Amino acid sequence: MLELAGIIILGIIAQWFAWRLKLPAILPLILIGLLVGPIATLYTDDGSKLIEPVWNGEKGLFPGEGLYYFLSLAISIILFEGGLTLKRSEIKNVGPVITKLITVGTIVTFFAGGFAAHFLFDLSWQISFLFAALIIVTGPTVITPILRNIPLKKDISAVLKWEGILIDPIGALVAVLVFEFISVGEGQAYTKTALIDFGKIVLFGSTFGFAFAHALAFVIRKKYVPHYLLNVVSLSVVLLVYVESDIMAHESGLLAVVVMGMVMGNMDLPNLKELLYFKESLSVLLISILFILLAANINISDMELVYNWNSAFLFLVIVFIVRPLGVFLSTRGSSLKFNEKLFISWVGPRGIVAAGIASLFGSKLIQKGEPGAEYITPLVFMIVLGTVLLNATTARNVAKIAGVFLKHSEGILILGASKASRLLGNYLKNNNRHVVLIDTNHANVDEAKKLGLEAMVADVYSDSLTDDIELNDMGYLMALTGSPEINQYAIGKFRDQFGENGSFRLVSADEMNDPQKNPKEGLFSQNDDFIKMMEVTRRYPALHEIEIKNAEHYKRLIAITNEDDEIIPVFLKSPHGKVSIISSISESLNSITEGYTLVYLGKMFDMDKIS
Repeated sequence: MLELAGIIILGIIAQWFAWRLKLPAILPLILIGLLVGPIATLYTDDGSKLIEPVWNGEKGLFPGEGLYYFLSLAISIILFEGGLTLKRSEIKNVGPVITKLITVGTIVTFFAGGFAAHFLFDLSWQISFLFAALIIVTGPTVITPILRNIPLKKDISAVLKWEGILIDPIGALVAVLVFEFISVGEGQAYTKTALIDFGKIVLFGSTFGFAFAHALAFVIRKKYVPHYLLNVVSLSVVLLVYVESDIMAHESGLLAVVVMGMVMGNMDLPNLKELLYFKESLSVLLISILFILLAANINISDMELVYNWNSAFLFLVIVFIVRPLGVFLSTRGSSLKFNEKLFISWVGPRGIVAAGIASLFGSKLIQKGEPGAEYITPLVFMIVLGTVLLNATTARNVAKIAGVFLKHSEGILILGASKASRLLGNYLKNNNRHVVLIDTNHANVDEAKKLGLEAMVADVYSDSLTDDIELNDMGYLMALTGSPEINQYAIGKFRDQFGENGSFRLVSADEMNDPQKNPKEGLFSQNDDFIKMMEVTRRYPALHEIEIKNAEHYKRLIAITNEDDEIIPVFLKSPHGKVSIISSISESLNSITEGYTLVYLGKMFDMDKIS
């Protein structure tokens, strides 16, 4: 009981530290696992581990292969959650690149990694290529935290994100085929077995994933399941799909859950975001447990096998030769520039699938007495830990050096997709600004999409927004919801990530009635709260422009808007066409000259009063 509780507590502590230090959580999780596992044997009185994942006759959490069954089910949930985040709109420009990365890139990694392991460690060809198959995968558990903390160009983020999720089942498939080669033996027997296994994995994985995705979507739409059971029913269906597909074709379950997640993620489901939030929380818990267990399951003798210069050379070959070679061959003829290819080559951390399958296959081959099998688990863990540590600590600086770091984030994120927000968003879009609206109201989001605006159903209290690559170029934040509490919370939470160039919110009713409470992030003017904005929009649903003659003319216009409850100033447009958001705090007017334009919501100015 103490060990189980300890794993969860330590895992969540590691997740918190990773969040504070802006590192992939896998790094502290593996370090904790090593400390309570193999390293603990060096300082405990009886030389035992503090946490023993597999029952050894005296202590342990999982009997027999129980750990690997738990591992397989947990990975299925993690990959399903990853599949839900894959949107077709993300890959309009880089679809062919992603396809080549998971095909050509896989082939390059498999053969180059296999040759490197064979000649550096004098391993058999079978074991060398099994190692190479296991390091094919990258994985969403390590890619996502890196993308979350680096503002990158959309195409680069899309390539890395899609590759990380889609390549997991592919790497597992290749590893299974190599494992079968070792188990069945080479020659005609293996060739027949490999072809049959490959066909069954693709057939059953794709079919089960597609069919169950539509079945679950039908159940959700028809509301055959009560709301409070929706998340757990979805979880049970994911596990059912994984198990049933795996029974029909061994290791096809990973492909099935990824396909299921992708299909559902691109459907217009009313409860999709809620389902994603649940799976996100569950994935965090499972990842925390799994990495500690897998790292703790390593022995000191395993670590000693790879504590040498050959391991360092192998790591350097994988990072500086194999990965770049695969990326550059896969991106030939694409729209990606050289510096963008260089950055993608640099970011290739391995994750949970590599570590998990390595532990499973490694232990099985050791039991069969396969020569060199003892190298599989420690070598893969060395690559996992090394690539995560390298990418987590250097990716941001490499992005800046390579010139793919977004220096100027000019996109505008609008919280709330009411009619007024849609008017503002449409104007900004027509003036060449990237605008995204978010709301919890599906009807508002649908209306925004009808106008051709980018909009999504999202909850500001969830962390899923920080993972969305569609928001990478957001530099301005406008909180326009009807709740002052939500507006203030959103400004505090997302100011650094989405509002680095400016964060604004509507004033509350209390602030509007008390000039002393005018907040520095107040939007438009001291006299305009949500109720007034909606009322003006209802009566005058249009934005107007009026040319400004000079600073004094601008002051006079603003004074008129303060006195007239049916006019709200919203933007300033420069002579060059750049649109700026008007704040309720008076700013320097020296830069406002002839050629500027005031954009306002409501009735049109009475020209006789301002002439």
